[in-house]
Amino acid sequence: MVFGSTPDWFHISEDEDIVWESRPHPITMGARLPVGIGLALAGLLVAGWSVIDGPSPLMLLGFGLLVVGVAVVFGRYLVWTNTRYVITSAELYTKRGVVSRDVTQFRLERVQNTSLSQSGLGRLLGYGDLTVYTAGSGDPELTFERVPNPEVASSRLSDQLEAVATDESAL
Repeated sequence: MVFGSTPDWFHISEDEDIVWESRPHPITMGARLPVGIGLALAGLLVAGWSVIDGPSPLMLLGFGLLVVGVAVVFGRYLVWTNTRYVITSAELYTKRGVVSRDVTQFRLERVQNTSLSQSGLGRLLGYGDLTVYTAGSGDPELTFERVPNPEVASSRLSDQLEAVATDESAL
């Protein structure tokens, strides 16, 4: 599968391929997104209405609501676009962070077990969590949170884990 250009936050070897790449489902932008949109629209209405009467404190309130609403929407969007999940033919990656960057990476050979979970709402809207457990730890080491079509991610990961196991047994 061919994806866009390789992100600057990870480097893959020449014999390694990206097999799945995603960001969280848009639902992860949460309730703050519609609240921000509502604030921005309310600010537009108040500012627009007060322009008719001339400059007033109400106009400043409207512009303030607009600025706060746009900031909330933009902030949620930045967090969403700066969270990435990648499965390559050799490793797993998660990246989070807008100002700072937090990248977690695991070689597929270390993966001991995986689990896929979906809430009722997640099943309805098509998102879920794919959790990875590594050798030597009973706790989850890596979770792809609220990924769209988690069955696809799970299937691609299982295929890669099987390929790695087959390659190791051939040695």
